[in-house]
Amino acid sequence: MIITNFSKQANEFKEPKVLKTKPHWQGQNLSDTTVKSKEPKIQDTTSDSSIVNSLNRGRVAIFIDGLNLFHTALQLGIEIDYVKLLCHLTNGSRLLRAFFYTGVDNSNEKQQGFLLWMRRNGYRVVAKDIMQPAENFKKSNLNVEIAVDMITLAPYYDTAVLVSGDGDLAYAVNAVSRMGVRVEVVSLQTTTSESLIDVADCFIDLDSIKAHIQKDSNLGYSYRTPSNSNL
Repeated sequence: MIITNFSKQANEFKEPKVLKTKPHWQGQNLSDTTVKSKEPKIQDTTSDSSIVNSLNRGRVAIFIDGLNLFHTALQLGIEIDYVKLLCHLTNGSRLLRAFFYTGVDNSNEKQQGFLLWMRRNGYRVVAKDIMQPAENFKKSNLNVEIAVDMITLAPYYDTAVLVSGDGDLAYAVNAVSRMGVRVEVVSLQTTTSESLIDVADCFIDLDSIKAHIQKDSNLGYSYRTPSNSNL
């Protein structure tokens, strides 16, 4: 795994914050961790694949820019295994929530089936209808949704894992960093904005972990469409 580390001062302390209402946790029960510990941000001290294992990442929140990841996978020539991806990004830490942001075409049943599968396998899907401007080019940008979720949930997690290379998210990353959150950016280095890398605590090149997150050639998923689902 190729990881670029960035040195930052470790004198930022988080103020203890108590959840007034227990949120809906994904994964294990975290009812005994509602008060955030008053600890400084942990700094990266190694440069190999043991870095994530050696860090006390606390509670982890994952934010995946679906369209950005899709184009990255095309460039790498792989198909993402989203179960492997979630396990690799969590890596034994306590998962608060894993968000997957994407534009949707409601007429595309295959996509609807994929998103249904994602919801049932550990992801909170945040979807926006794909816009089709006059030039007949479909697009959807969810940077605002990603930034808002990262900032509003910051009191409830210790480490943010942002899977995107979009420099427009650098301001949001910087904002949560000032709140005492450690931010890991995961993307393809050749297409990631330098402004995003500069404000991250840790950058992981997707090319270095593709063997751990790609689908096995002899396996596949059967994505159910809403029409053939029992629910």
